[in-house]
Amino acid sequence: MSILLLASAVAGAQEERGNLPNYYKEALHFGFTLGVNRTNFIIHPAPHFERFDSLKWVRSAPKFGFNLGIVSELRLHQYVTLRFIPNLSFAERNLQYYFEGHDTIVRVKSIESTFLNFPLDLKLRSKRVKNFGAYILAGGGYSLDLASKRKVQNTTGTDAIVKLKRDDFSYEVGAGAEFYLQYFKFAIEGKLSIGTKNLLIKDNTIFSNSIDKLNSKIFLVSITFEG
Repeated sequence: MSILLLASAVAGAQEERGNLPNYYKEALHFGFTLGVNRTNFIIHPAPHFERFDSLKWVRSAPKFGFNLGIVSELRLHQYVTLRFIPNLSFAERNLQYYFEGHDTIVRVKSIESTFLNFPLDLKLRSKRVKNFGAYILAGGGYSLDLASKRKVQNTTGTDAIVKLKRDDFSYEVGAGAEFYLQYFKFAIEGKLSIGTKNLLIKDNTIFSNSIDKLNSKIFLVSITFEG
């Protein structure tokens, strides 16, 4: 009888701790991530915008893309980790230029990018409740746009493109929820990233001269699988 009571107590304790009970004690974790991004611009119009005659305003129209990357996470404390997730991102956004004369004419400049992202985040995670945990994170990163057209010879007419710089630095904040399964951890996360660098290349077209600064703004929803 005493053996049965002891076995029941041990089983009950294991059930209370949940799956992967030593996860917070392990020094390193690896995995992969998949995500959907919504990429946009923060537009700073040029001073004295009214001098551009029929051009009345410029707006950014975000588009959706996707990310895939590799997760590596280093334990600094039971509830604090350092996370590095190099990833490949496919993104697109539009700049819409509204010209008013007899009719309103909209010129759309589509900008496609393929980013290599290198974010480094400090993650603060909650105490686990059985198989559930939550966290917040903050950090920064470097991005390299492999599809940048910064060296393309531009025109000055309506067919001119908007050229962007290749490199960017950003800061980011986010939050997520984690679910501990029998063999791995599953998490869903939302993260906002704001670029610190002016990406616009001025090349004497109305599409670039009408803007003083362009900064990136990306919202990413991702799922991760970690062992």
